[in-house]
Amino acid sequence: MSPRAYRMGQRQADVDETRVRIVNAARGQLGETGALSLDAVARRADVARATVYYQFGNKTGLLEAVCDALAADGGMDRLAQVFTLADPWQAVDRFVAVLGDFWAVDRLCTRRLRALAALDEEVGRVVAARDARRRQGAAVLTARLAGAPEDAAAVLTVLTSFETFDALASEAGDGADVRSATPVVMRLVKAALCAPPGPSETA
Repeated sequence: MSPRAYRMGQRQADVDETRVRIVNAARGQLGETGALSLDAVARRADVARATVYYQFGNKTGLLEAVCDALAADGGMDRLAQVFTLADPWQAVDRFVAVLGDFWAVDRLCTRRLRALAALDEEVGRVVAARDARRRQGAAVLTARLAGAPEDAAAVLTVLTSFETFDALASEAGDGADVRSATPVVMRLVKAALCAPPGPSETA
């Protein structure tokens, strides 16, 4: 490797490390304060404010990066496989399970982020766009369900929301993992969407 190529590679590694540090700082700030100030994020990440702008452009860019990081940590890439499953009810179950894992990855940050979305228009747009993707996925899945009610997509969207998982986990007791709500959500989805009885239910 030439010295120039090495320097360029090292520079890119430094940029990537800085980017991760800024995103983690934003997640930490959201979790602790429920707010997102670029100045505060810069201080927390120990970088200049200009570096935050250079990396992300604006607050929306940083929010998108935070959401992308949460999705990566929460294994949202597994959703692609969900839509390839032949059994539509198995696909719905997997959809619920993947989202349960996702919502659990950084519960406090996600809770504060979604609360902030109701107060901050810029945050609200980012969160709404992510919710729209989940709604589209729910529509694709429920379109395959024989006998499902007309509002099946809306029902599945609501039942797989962070708010549903968070509330059910909270009911399970202090410190309950968000994933503890997954079996409950699966049962609620099956009941609401008129799932056919399983083998144990027809025996």
